[in-house]
Amino acid sequence: MPCVLAAVVGAASASASAGDLIGEPTAALTDQDETLLDVAHRHDVGYIEIRIANPSVDPWLPGAGRWINVPSQHILPNALRRGIVVNLAELRLYYFPFGQRAPLSFPIGIGDEGKETPTGRTQVDSRRPNPTWIPTASEHAEDPDLPSMVRPGPDNPMGDFALYLGWKGFVIHGTNKPYSIGRRDSHGCIRMYPDDIRTLYRLVRPGTPVTVINQPVKTGWQDHELYLEIHPDVADADIIESGGTPQQPAPMETEALVRKAAGPREAARIDWDAVLAAALERNGIPVRVTR
Repeated sequence: MPCVLAAVVGAASASASAGDLIGEPTAALTDQDETLLDVAHRHDVGYIEIRIANPSVDPWLPGAGRWINVPSQHILPNALRRGIVVNLAELRLYYFPFGQRAPLSFPIGIGDEGKETPTGRTQVDSRRPNPTWIPTASEHAEDPDLPSMVRPGPDNPMGDFALYLGWKGFVIHGTNKPYSIGRRDSHGCIRMYPDDIRTLYRLVRPGTPVTVINQPVKTGWQDHELYLEIHPDVADADIIESGGTPQQPAPMETEALVRKAAGPREAARIDWDAVLAAALERNGIPVRVTR
């Protein structure tokens, strides 16, 4: 059982001490007939991340009264901490408010194979409540029975709020299928839980910068200790979602990133056994790797 038990409500935010970590280690007790998808939704995390944090738990029948690791602590990505930062590898969006306010973090759904969400820099061009969904030509090609448009309402896959990006055709929006969050299931758009997009929509204005990266390995400092967080790559995430066991080797860049983060001054403090364990598990949970 995790050493810290706490309730998670809404987005993960920064802890009291300044550093590169936000949130706290958390656990949740399952209710009767609850699946891991239900636990993920209830605690504002995505499906893949809660699945890899609980590899021995049956995602569909975890059983009532079982403690579940909730991956509610995160190392901030290595990117310009301004506006919106999306890390595709961890299926998570970070929002850095202007000024000294604490960053927020939300689980997301992203593009499927062949319909990937692009990486790079853009901005929020416009924002709209109650958006109308107009399927693209490729979506009509996949499903000729799709309507020409879907007006606002419970059948609208864009949910109640939309942030239109400078990349044409790409939008950060809500969803009427919350169980798709934490998965690669869209045509490239970035989906969020209904409550999360409502929160982000209230904070973001046109012109907000958006940076999309792909960082499966992250390092960060907190209270003079170095932490390492490793996520499965796309191939392994697909295997995990289908109920299989990941087979890919540990990321090659892990050792180099740890050495770079430690620098010559702290190199002697690195616990390489902890680094190796994190690289093999790749469970998306920050691990302290300094002695």
